[in-house]
Amino acid sequence: MNKFLCFLFFVTGVRFQAQDVDSITIRNIYNHYLSNSACYSNLQHLTKKIGGRLSGSPQAAQAVDWAKKAMYAAGADTVILQPCMVPCWVRGKKEKCELRIKGNKPLALNCTALGSSVGTGIKGITAPVVEVHSFEELDKLGEKQIRGKIVFFNVFFNPNNIRTGTSYGETVKYRGVGASHAAKFGAVACLVRSMTSVADDEPHTGNMKYDSTISKNKIPAVALSYIAADALHKAVAQNSAATVYLETHCENKPDVLSCNVVGQINGEVHPEKFIIAGGHLDSWDNGEGAHDDGAGIVQTIEMLAAIKRSGIRPRHSIRAVAFMNEENGLAGGNAYAAYAKQHNEQHIAALETDAGGYTPRGFGVDTAAGLYDLVMKHQHHFRPYFTDRIEPGGGGADLIALEKLGVPCIGFEPDTQRYFDIHHTAADTFDKINKRELELGGAAIAALVYLIDRYYQN
Repeated sequence: MNKFLCFLFFVTGVRFQAQDVDSITIRNIYNHYLSNSACYSNLQHLTKKIGGRLSGSPQAAQAVDWAKKAMYAAGADTVILQPCMVPCWVRGKKEKCELRIKGNKPLALNCTALGSSVGTGIKGITAPVVEVHSFEELDKLGEKQIRGKIVFFNVFFNPNNIRTGTSYGETVKYRGVGASHAAKFGAVACLVRSMTSVADDEPHTGNMKYDSTISKNKIPAVALSYIAADALHKAVAQNSAATVYLETHCENKPDVLSCNVVGQINGEVHPEKFIIAGGHLDSWDNGEGAHDDGAGIVQTIEMLAAIKRSGIRPRHSIRAVAFMNEENGLAGGNAYAAYAKQHNEQHIAALETDAGGYTPRGFGVDTAAGLYDLVMKHQHHFRPYFTDRIEPGGGGADLIALEKLGVPCIGFEPDTQRYFDIHHTAADTFDKINKRELELGGAAIAALVYLIDRYYQN
């Protein structure tokens, strides 16, 4: 046998051996999640013992303490608490919204105040309603037809988009700054149709913000359930004298101190370089925050246990990050990036899982620093687990500040067809979680982190 063939057989053998090691290791990771993980029990504790965890609340503080203990239990070498000041918005007494037509009994409209909104006070607001379907339509009506009225943004979640996140992106602007656009023309309150395609009576909250460049006036902002929005639409179309009574008791209190929770396994070769995976620990107050984002928290905490108990000795330091304040401020994401910059930390990759605990499909991967190319070389490892959809471009809200520092980012992508059925609602509860789907998603994340750690070229 000539020297070239010997060399070829040697190289091929080494390559196949490496692939076998990777396949076995990834299988071990999946076996851990499917048979031995604490994902499901951790999520049960987080949702049932602590519940909704809005930034600044006592429940959010309890969640920080719990996450620190859970990370150590999972095998973290150290747990870092990164302080950050977070908003403290309080919903107060249950919201009240009624459709009133002279001669008829008032009709209750199921609603929920939007995060960061001001309240109406105990006297409430009663006013006629003007329905619009876009900011352009609102602008055409102008102050003469808007002043003193309640603006109702009746914008549907587009059912024709295959990716539900696209529909969410198209409609969420009305929740975000609709109140400021309405206030510009003298409106006294703002109503929005919930960001969902499900025709139920569950209103979806979410954060809004007052944009002083549009209007300096702050008016109450509320989301209506799908059914309530339909009822209001029908009433306004049939009776121009219809009014709505709105009463909310929310208020914005001074910021409070909270923190991110960062569990770390130290790297053996390059401990000064980091790969992180995380989700956000905070959630809305009206539900239990099971899919958004308790699922992401427990999946990435369990990553620490999967690495330790599978005998993996990472070359780089691996972190599970429980970010605080994704829902109404991004203080945690900003604090993490500031900490990384202050300590001159080099991040190889940062992953966020914040799309629910549903069946995993793949990843969106940043093309920066060759990360997308690296992941694509190992796409075949995910095929046996039906998680091999790898697409360019990825990240998450908590990673925005890191991305600005040049860190290549990844977004974990489960199947989201059901996500916006319960997103930001009281129905986002533990019973909506499928244990196996949750664990398969966590295993996919841990497997990707393993491959990046093993094959990233320093």
